[in-house]
Amino acid sequence: MQTGAQLYTVRMYTQNERDFAFTVKKIADMGYKTVQISAIGKEIAPRRVKEICDDNGLKIVLTHSDVNRILYDTDRLIEEHERMGCSYIGIGAMPEKYQAAEWIDHFTEDFSGPAEKIAAAGKLLMYHNHNFEFQKINVPGEEKPQRIIEYLMKSFPADRLGFTLDTYWVAAAGGDVTAWIEKLADRIPCVHLKDMAVQGFAQQMAPVMEGNLNFPAILKALEKTSCKYLLVEQDTCIGSPFDCLKKSYDNLAAAGYR
Repeated sequence: MQTGAQLYTVRMYTQNERDFAFTVKKIADMGYKTVQISAIGKEIAPRRVKEICDDNGLKIVLTHSDVNRILYDTDRLIEEHERMGCSYIGIGAMPEKYQAAEWIDHFTEDFSGPAEKIAAAGKLLMYHNHNFEFQKINVPGEEKPQRIIEYLMKSFPADRLGFTLDTYWVAAAGGDVTAWIEKLADRIPCVHLKDMAVQGFAQQMAPVMEGNLNFPAILKALEKTSCKYLLVEQDTCIGSPFDCLKKSYDNLAAAGYR
């Protein structure tokens, strides 16, 4: 498993080509060898994204792509990922309208076609979870309520939809992170690593191995799965996002994950 940086962490610093290049170099200098492209400036062409990452020895392994592009601009999106050398096309979150029981079936209807096209191109559509996917809903036609993530697992085969399992959000939902790693073992080529700390009664995102999640057990569980890329992500940081990425990388490297 290779350790990478999710660029959403430093999104403030990737909104134009010049800033993007500076930021990518800083991340490479930390020791990272892979990145996920997410929330960068829209005017930065995929060709330049690839060139800048190549110049810094960074492989692009995953994106979070605009939902409307996945649905309605699938072919060109696939071509752009080919240009970037990226095999995994990610959904950052399920749009709100699909989260209701009466509309959840439309997610399968809408995304099955794009997922099939993406698979035919030798790539995989990836779904990134938050905590709401662990809410139980009454899916039409089902006898018992089920979690949204369970619905997705049943609705899409593994070769059509993978999961970018997020350690923080599983824990925030009250889930057992290692248990969900085991349940999704053949569907998680990429994972998001972030830790959970607390300030009083409030949960806080923290650099990897700086909070309260059992990362030795999490990493051991991931070794038994299809996971290829450990992507460090901090939606919010206490202090500098660059410091969060550096501390996370150093902690993972010390544990033998680079």
